[in-house]
This record gives sequence, structure tokens and C-alpha cells, in this order.
Amino acid sequence: MSRARADEEEYWHSSKFRAFTFDDEDDELSQLKESKRAVNSLRDIVDDDDDDLERVSWSGEPVGSKCRSTLCLSLSALSDTGVKNYAPELRRPKAEYKDYSSDWSPKDTVRRMQRGKVCSLERFRSLQDKLVLLDEAVAGHDGNVITAVLIFLKRTLRREILFRELEVRQVALCHLIHFLKEAGEQKLLLDLLRFLDRTEEVALSQYREHLNIQDVEKRREFLKGCIGLPFSAEDTSHIQDHYTLLERQIIIEANDRHLETAGQSEVFRKYPRKASILNMPLVTTLFYSCFYHYTEAEGTFSSPTNLKKTFKIPDKQYVLTALAARAKLRAWDDVDALFTTKNWLGYTKKKAPIGFHRVVEILQRNNAPVQVLQEYVRLVEDVETRLNLATKYKCHDVVIETYKDLKDRIQLTAYKCKVERGSAEEEKINSILNNMQIRWKN
Repeated sequence: MSRARADEEEYWHSSKFRAFTFDDEDDELSQLKESKRAVNSLRDIVDDDDDDLERVSWSGEPVGSKCRSTLCLSLSALSDTGVKNYAPELRRPKAEYKDYSSDWSPKDTVRRMQRGKVCSLERFRSLQDKLVLLDEAVAGHDGNVITAVLIFLKRTLRREILFRELEVRQVALCHLIHFLKEAGEQKLLLDLLRFLDRTEEVALSQYREHLNIQDVEKRREFLKGCIGLPFSAEDTSHIQDHYTLLERQIIIEANDRHLETAGQSEVFRKYPRKASILNMPLVTTLFYSCFYHYTEAEGTFSSPTNLKKTFKIPDKQYVLTALAARAKLRAWDDVDALFTTKNWLGYTKKKAPIGFHRVVEILQRNNAPVQVLQEYVRLVEDVETRLNLATKYKCHDVVIETYKDLKDRIQLTAYKCKVERGSAEEEKINSILNNMQIRWKN
């Protein structure tokens, strides 16, 4: 009796026996359709740029990438070619499936999947067989295979069973979390994170849902509700800032749209806005404010100094952004005031938290005149850097003065050949070279 049962099982599971179908297709290959759809669905989350794909080391850890809690396997450079190898077109000639069998062990199945061979996972029906298959896939260190097996388990196991088994398989667990995030399966991801009691990750996943909200008022209300979620102290601060920034942007946008439409502001008439300020990053908002609202009092929401104070923007970031905005408008007086400080005795001096060499580079990119450039090149402390910048941007007076201060007659004479003959610069060099009071070093 047991032998007859074994023969019956052999009949149903062997590729040697095929039933007749009208379209003359392999009956067992029809079982591949669901697996094919699942694996091919990965195409939607894979970028075509190979440089952006993670690569997995043989240790099973992704190179240059981390999950929030543990290192996880990436999708292992899953490409369209790789997907097609796992799920070939079902209507290919039968000859291509001549070595297809449903009797492969879990280890053999994983090896074949790694080589891109056609494999059916439907024969793994028991929980034990499925878990052995998953363990073999993880041991093989192939992200494509792990993902394909996890998709199969996700489809064929109840959630509580799948979550329980993955809890003791951290590599597979982290891989599934990564896949669910990329695939946008938010509900299943949240259920998994709640099962694992990862409250902070649940909160972050819920927060990410704001990206799908297009209406700005609804997004603002959603962010307001996110403030009370169980984030870390640092993340809570970021969520609060995000909500405050969007609330501020809504006010600025409404006011500026009115000013632009009414034609009441010269800066809006001369430089029409190219885009809305809504949902822009903080630095972009600061640049916008420095461009259109630089002279406003600190008490207004659109004032750059108000933004700096509200969001605790560092001095370096503020100066860089303000400099770029005012230089683009060629507002050189504002640039000068940005770096002018006054001490308690009333004396003024120039000071730049970003270094005057960077100031010169930003001004040059915005086509500042030589007269403006020279003023800031002179303020570069390092002599070699100052000479390089002055020579590069043809600030002749700075080069001449620097060589004079260095008492370098040879270099000053050599530089005389680089200025225009009969120019004021040439006359200045000749005057210095003929000055008998200068004690030249060479």
C-alpha cells in the first residue's frame, strides 16, 4: 500500500509525466506564473543606474549601507537580466526547459536560482521545507535569491508565522524590511515592525507617508499629528522643525503670490519666481528669503534673520547662503555689510566665518567685477593662496602689492611681462622697482 502511495507521489511530482493541454504547454510550468509575477515586480524598485545599486560581500553584509538596527543584505544589484533569468517567458520553446524538474532539494534549488535556471518553489509545501529553503538562500549570500524566496514565503505563509520565523533569522528579516520599504508595502511593513516592537521605526515609517500627500494643508496637518509619535528626542526635534518650516512656507507663499500678482514689489517684477517655495528644504527657503526678503525686519516670518534664529542655522551656513543670494543679485553693498563687524571701540573690520578664499570663489562664480574681487582677495591670509587667486582672477594690484611686501624683486619683474604694456599696472611696477628705499631680498 505504501509502495502504491509512493508511486502515486512519483507520478504527480516527476517532470517525466505530463498531462495533455490544448495549447500544448507544460502543465507544471503554469505553476511558475505566480512566482514569475512576484519576482518581476521587483523591476519597479530597481534603478537602471548600476552605480546606485548596492553590492553584497560574500560575508552577507552590504558594502557601504546600513539598516537602522542591523546590517542587511541589499538586493544585490538586481537587474532586468537577473529577473528574467529567474522568471523566463512562459511561452519559450520546450527545449529550453528540458532539464526542468520539481525534485530538486532546497540546496540544489538555490544553486540553480543563483545560476539563473528555472525553478519552481511551489513544491515546498510544508513549513519545514520552506524554512530550509530560506536558510539555504541566506547561506548562499545572493540577494536576488533571498528576495525571491521571501516573496514566495510572504505569499504562502500566514503573517504571524512568517514574522515569528524571521525574528530568529536577522539577515532574512532585514532583507524583507528593506524590500517592503522599496516596494511601498506600507501596511505589511508596519505590521512587521509592530510585531518586532520597533516603535521608533514604526513612527518613522508613518512619518514617511507625508511624501504621498500632495495637498499642502493636509500634509501640514499630517506632520502636526506626527509630532506626538514615539520618536527619539533628536528625531522629534526634526519633525517639529519640518512642521514649523512648512507652516512658515505656507504663509510666505500666500503673501508673495499676492505681491507678485499685484506687481507691488520691484524685486518680483525684475526677478519673477520660477517655482513655489512650498515643500522646499530649509536651505532653499533661506536662499529664497535672502533673495526676496533680505531687508525685512526680524519680526516677519520671511526675514532671513528670523529663519536663522528659529531653526538655529549655523553662522557658516547662513553666510554662505546669504552671500550666494546677494551676489546673484549683484548687491555688492549687502555683501560688504555681511562681512563687516564693529568692535566696542567703534572700529570696523572684515571677518568671514567661511574663509575669504571661499568668498572670492563665490563672488567670481557670480561674475563680480575685478574691483570687488580684489577687495576680498587682499583679505586672504595665506600668502600663497592669495597670490594664486589674484593671478587666476587677474587682480593685478593684489599681486603687485604682495610681491612688494615680500620684497621679491625677481617675481615682481617677471610679473611685469604679464600685464598690458603702457597700463597703469606696468607703471606701478616700474615705480616700485625704482624705489631705492625698498630693501629687496633678491
